[in-house]
Amino acid sequence: MGGAGSAMRAGDRHDSEGSTAANADALVAWLTELGRDDVARAGGKGANLGELTSAGLPVPAGFVVLADAYLQAVQEAGIRDELRQLARRPTDEDAETTGAAAARARALVAGVVIPEQLRAEILTAMARLGDDVRVAVRSSATAEDTASTAFAGMNETFTNVGADEVVERVVECWSSLFGERVLAYRAALEFTEEPAIAVVVQVMVDAERSGVAFSVDPATGDRSRVVVEAARGLGEVVVSGAVEPDTYVVAKDGPRLLEVRTGHQEFMIVRGHDGRDQRVELSPGAPGGRVLSDDEVLELARLAMQVEDHFNQPQDVEWAIERGRTYLVQARPVTTLGADPTAGSSAVDGGGARRPLLTGLAAAPGVAAGRVRILRDAADGASLEPGEILVAAMTSPDWVPTMRRAAALVTDGGGVTCHAAIVSRELQLPCIVGTRQGTRILRDGEVVTVDGAAGTVYEGDVASSLAPPSPAARAHPAPDTESMASEPLGTRVYVNLAMPEAADAAAALPVDGVGLLRAEFMLTEALGGEHPRRLLARGGRKEFLDRMSVSLLRITRAFAPRPVVYRTIDFRSNEFRNLAGGDEYEPVEANPMIGYRGCYRYVREPDLFTLELELLARVRQETPNLHLMIPFVRTLWELEACLELVDASPLVHERGMHRWVMAEVPSVVTRIPEYAALGIDGVSIGSNDLTQLVLGVDRDSEICAELFDESDAAVLDIIERIIRSARSVGLTTSLCGQAPSRSPEFAEHLVRYGIDSVSVNPDAVDRARAAIGTAERRLLLDAARRPGPDA
Repeated sequence: MGGAGSAMRAGDRHDSEGSTAANADALVAWLTELGRDDVARAGGKGANLGELTSAGLPVPAGFVVLADAYLQAVQEAGIRDELRQLARRPTDEDAETTGAAAARARALVAGVVIPEQLRAEILTAMARLGDDVRVAVRSSATAEDTASTAFAGMNETFTNVGADEVVERVVECWSSLFGERVLAYRAALEFTEEPAIAVVVQVMVDAERSGVAFSVDPATGDRSRVVVEAARGLGEVVVSGAVEPDTYVVAKDGPRLLEVRTGHQEFMIVRGHDGRDQRVELSPGAPGGRVLSDDEVLELARLAMQVEDHFNQPQDVEWAIERGRTYLVQARPVTTLGADPTAGSSAVDGGGARRPLLTGLAAAPGVAAGRVRILRDAADGASLEPGEILVAAMTSPDWVPTMRRAAALVTDGGGVTCHAAIVSRELQLPCIVGTRQGTRILRDGEVVTVDGAAGTVYEGDVASSLAPPSPAARAHPAPDTESMASEPLGTRVYVNLAMPEAADAAAALPVDGVGLLRAEFMLTEALGGEHPRRLLARGGRKEFLDRMSVSLLRITRAFAPRPVVYRTIDFRSNEFRNLAGGDEYEPVEANPMIGYRGCYRYVREPDLFTLELELLARVRQETPNLHLMIPFVRTLWELEACLELVDASPLVHERGMHRWVMAEVPSVVTRIPEYAALGIDGVSIGSNDLTQLVLGVDRDSEICAELFDESDAAVLDIIERIIRSARSVGLTTSLCGQAPSRSPEFAEHLVRYGIDSVSVNPDAVDRARAAIGTAERRLLLDAARRPGPDA
């Protein structure tokens, strides 16, 4: 549905439809003029809707801005040849290059001036639909909704659009033809022909209920059944996976209703008083009960069967109901069935397309298959058998022992910088976060396959078919660490660590040390998931020091004499509460991400911080390559108080120990000279927290994930100011994050600003070194080419 779940009303066909048919040069055609053979003109969606209209099925009135209109517009703009070249991406191209090509193409299309003939035809057609009509404007690419390719959800759809906005929305649909996902999908399917796109415009109505009907069971391939999914309001919430819809299974024989599964819907999308889409929150239990009655389910099943009979193959049909009338707003072939109708469950079709059970944010790469184990709490971890797929609402550091036994991790919440994602990458555990409904969709004991790089979960064990390296993996082959180690870099590359057992492998990489040693995970494991205050309350001070020393020495010995920078414990209060006994000592905060943590906590609870300082002093007696880093420093006075505690500890006698602060709070920009005056030696930019505080976006939010961008101009400006200010007072600078390895452009910014080092996860070391090396060479080349004073 892609948001168009209720482009209807005017199922009564308009008297003036067909008036453009006489004009062979027309750039707009009514649905009544189109059929299944018009895919090249009207795209898959437009052609299918025209075919349904011709079959007498209840389809909303509307017209199609034909693909020729797009081609003519880009030809007249002089950009057609360049767009054709940008669309041809090699299958092994890396994501950064594809992203740059997509951005360039979209910018070109966005600048197109609509030809006057086309503008006039669109506005004339809008006028014929009715006065003050609001419409859905929906992309209809010439390669989508066919028997082998769906391009589902990849192109734009707009709902509740007024006549004054239609032309602008048409151009935005054209631009979406060059989305990054679209180009990657085209490359994966080895499409080489020039892309083209039509745009469907249909009357909107107020959908009271909407959803999808499959004329085949999409999970098992059983063609004797119809599966109907339904939700309240616009069907966008069903297709996007934002809610758990009702599911009804119908036997075609009859038809007969076989199964009813009532879903869970916390909100719906409706037309607001201003004619725009409006989100309406639903209170628990209201409205309650099923979305559809038995009779309504059976009517939808019959319609789905009619569509299947007409096209002579299983169909995925989108529908909506208003005032007791049912409308069909889209139909496309089901592209997830194998060639054998009796083959049962089929994860792969003839064209290689898959229908995932669940999607989320790709957090850690890798493919793993196993039985699902849904856990509600870390205390239930013992029930997870080795090799099972761990599914949870969210994990925190106290889940680490359980995560070690899992084959993969899937969570409802979280973003790509949350702890679950960080730990999974270090454990090399395939991980998907932010699925929103993994614990509801997946079932204990069922076998699934998790593709962490794609962010998808498939039914059954299809790991072998996913095993070949992805294009991204082929673009970044296993590093030749020997040759990279011999390539000198001016910018040092450090590694981030959290797990002691990963130290030996990480130390073998071509890195200059550990730039960020996260204490939280090491603490959780060393103390067996117990809150440190409860341990101290029962006289466990020596136990704390002994256990933590063993873990910490395992890392410092592996890297000696290279530096290891230890970030003191930076649990948020909600994470501390998850530890055994944590509810006795931790406050309940509405927003712990920016609450009681870091430097301020040490000042308020000096006893635990001083114990940690004693630990560092003990370990430095054997391995003096260990250094101190203080996180989340907000004000000058709290850092001053914190350093007084350091000076009162055994660390005051440790010569050569460097004192770092994390630059995660924007206030650091104005305080660096004062921090230097207090004896700070280095500043490490925590790009995750800094980005969230500059942009005002929760780094763990899956809903706002697209807003989290370390390369945003505002974030880059703050980073540059931090680096330049630190250099001006003689402080060394570093950055802890994955952006330098993901984005060569980001790495080049850091090098140009004059950063001394970066610290990345072990799996990103080769990419970071390559990006930094390229940036340094470019900087040298630019300097060599710059005219001298006598030029």
